[in-house]
Amino acid sequence: MWNKEMPKHPVVAVAGATGAVGQEFLQVLHDRNFPASEVRALASARSAGKEIFFKGCGMVPEGLLTVEEMTPESFEGVDIALFSAGASVSKAMRDAVTAAGAIMIDNSSAFRMDEDVPLVVPEVNPGDLEFHSGVIANPNCSTIQMVVALKPLYDLSPIKRIVVSTYQAASGAGAPAMEELYSQTQAFLEGVDYDHLTVEAFQHPIAFNAIPHIDVFFDDGSTKEEWKMVVETKKILNDERIKVAATCVRIPVLRCHGEAINVEFEDEVLPEDARRALEAAPGVQVMDDIENNLYPMPGLLAGTDDTYVGRIRRDDTVEHGLALWVVADQIRKGAALNAVQIAELLLPVD
Repeated sequence: MWNKEMPKHPVVAVAGATGAVGQEFLQVLHDRNFPASEVRALASARSAGKEIFFKGCGMVPEGLLTVEEMTPESFEGVDIALFSAGASVSKAMRDAVTAAGAIMIDNSSAFRMDEDVPLVVPEVNPGDLEFHSGVIANPNCSTIQMVVALKPLYDLSPIKRIVVSTYQAASGAGAPAMEELYSQTQAFLEGVDYDHLTVEAFQHPIAFNAIPHIDVFFDDGSTKEEWKMVVETKKILNDERIKVAATCVRIPVLRCHGEAINVEFEDEVLPEDARRALEAAPGVQVMDDIENNLYPMPGLLAGTDDTYVGRIRRDDTVEHGLALWVVADQIRKGAALNAVQIAELLLPVD
């Protein structure tokens, strides 16, 4: 249990500030006017000295932030450290962060399944923050949007089984992956043979393709990305009985992951009851008007904060089944926004 009192105007460090999620951390801090007294931009030695424009938040005015090299000494005087610098960096810096009295909110997979680290989605399990000991984990992006959509339905009836297929944007692999999608698309349209497209970020060309391979493969044929959705869902919903089958696919979309989800409940949940529960849920927007071709689509939702749900219907292949389609911006809600929302929950209540 963490006993240090959080100030009303904390000092915030953004670790990995020059990366795609680090940049989004800064944008979200501004957008939500997080009440910081100071914001520090930290990155690797090669980025030290760069200047990043920050729109400001709280007591921090708009202006340039000079990137500092991240060292164990960087966290002296810091209250909240938002990390998106990779699992190895998070592991290396954990003790320095907590020894300085700061709370690490980590976007990597380094600590998600540690028993002493809560894995938190604020709309779903905010109470788990009570047992943190200086480190809080941000779940995987694809897991976050799924549990935000499923928690209101779980509250209607316990979930027995989830079958999910993801359609994940290129930006989930970082800024270089987005550039690769741009460059491959342009090259192909200019006549470059598909087999001669330059491939670096993915295992195969991403342009005009769908790659059922995210992260490494396990011996059972599943990928680590799919494993994350299985174990993280159980931890966040605090229900080890839930069975989860996931297939994760990378598609040529810039931002926003889509997920086709089939859910089996213990008791009957009617589509109209599910729709009402989702409409009342925090962080969820229902877009479900098939007569007018209204449903969530990644191309329309980039840069948004909510989790969008549509195509809500029965799944008659099981006794108590529903099918739905879920879209969210995985850089916003799936990473930076979720972390900043966690930080907001740590602030003292007036």
